[in-house]
Amino acid sequence: MKQKGFTLIELMIVIAIIGILSVIAIPKFVDLVDKAKEASTMGNFGALRSAIAIYYGDNEGIYPYRLDNKSYTVHNVVIPPFVTKYMEAIPDVKLRRDVNHKNTNVVYYGYHDSGGWWYNPTDGKIRIDCGHKSLKGDVYYTY
Repeated sequence: MKQKGFTLIELMIVIAIIGILSVIAIPKFVDLVDKAKEASTMGNFGALRSAIAIYYGDNEGIYPYRLDNKSYTVHNVVIPPFVTKYMEAIPDVKLRRDVNHKNTNVVYYGYHDSGGWWYNPTDGKIRIDCGHKSLKGDVYYTY
């Protein structure tokens, strides 16, 4: 009578093949996660820049004083709020796993290397508040 089933050697070969495939596939998957995080941040970056430009046009050449939901009076001029009218909320900055910053939507008004946004209300420039290099090799705050 012939027995049906796999021998121990056949099972060991299959397990070895699965192990080799996972060693090859897992690093590529991790790279894809980092690329997706960076792409999300760059998309949010573009949306913020566009919203700031629209705000500037709507308010006769005045940039938002702060990127929040409050209005401010500067030199007797009322500057309307940025959030809710021009953006629903400030989006998160999501960086690679090896960059030691948490996902955050905090806006800083000077460079802190904290992983949030870096905004200058004088010229309306928004940057990523991070001194690490992106996957393309450029420092994040230079974008």
